[in-house]
Amino acid sequence: MIFDTHAHYDSGAFNADRFDILASMPEKNVGLIVDPGCDLESSRAAIALAEKYDFVYADVGWHPEDMDKLTDEGFDEMIKLMHHPKCVAVGEIGLDYYWDAEHKDEQKALFIRQIELALELDKPVIVHDREAHGDSFDIVSRYPALRGVFHCYSGSAEMAKWLIARGWYIGFTGVVTFKNARKAVEVAEKIPLDRILIETDCPYMAPEPFRGRRNDPSLVPFVAKKIAELRGISAEAAAAATAENARRLFRI
Repeated sequence: MIFDTHAHYDSGAFNADRFDILASMPEKNVGLIVDPGCDLESSRAAIALAEKYDFVYADVGWHPEDMDKLTDEGFDEMIKLMHHPKCVAVGEIGLDYYWDAEHKDEQKALFIRQIELALELDKPVIVHDREAHGDSFDIVSRYPALRGVFHCYSGSAEMAKWLIARGWYIGFTGVVTFKNARKAVEVAEKIPLDRILIETDCPYMAPEPFRGRRNDPSLVPFVAKKIAELRGISAEAAAAATAENARRLFRI
């Protein structure tokens, strides 16, 4: 059974066939999905999908790329959603200096605010870290009780080992199948299997040989297969191990 730990079904890319795709997941051996929110609207949508499908769970959070939508009222409403019984984590939160390097202080303040909420609620966090490794590392290191996953991991093997030693998980998308993905491959080879999660990040990051097309959880087995090849185990064993890891993190 595959557990896709990061799939954006609130995306407009799925407006035409969202419910057909979700209904087909069990027959494709995708048994569990986590849909992360990125602002109030997408967090509401994630919760609605989690209420509709037994195998879908939600994360609720405010993504750094969506800071322009942030209001006090919206943030307060998002906090209410975090108390929903099918909200399993606070996320997707973090830092993104690729799209916005001009508002670093504001991004860091929002990240810290949501980390502290996660600790109050005793929930893990889903961290987005794009070209912000140093600041992401610095911030999470201030909170030794914090747990979660660095999704679509793009940092170093050394940073991954530091995170794992403190109880964190590392998430891999279809990027690990790309020919130029040397850093992701190195990390996937070196870290313990019991700290690896697999994800689509759909509709983005489709694995080879589907790179460039719309992604969906029916393609996450290709990520499991790549992890298996790197670890010298079967694809079934990789899927089972990563699913168990996700259940442990999200308490499902």
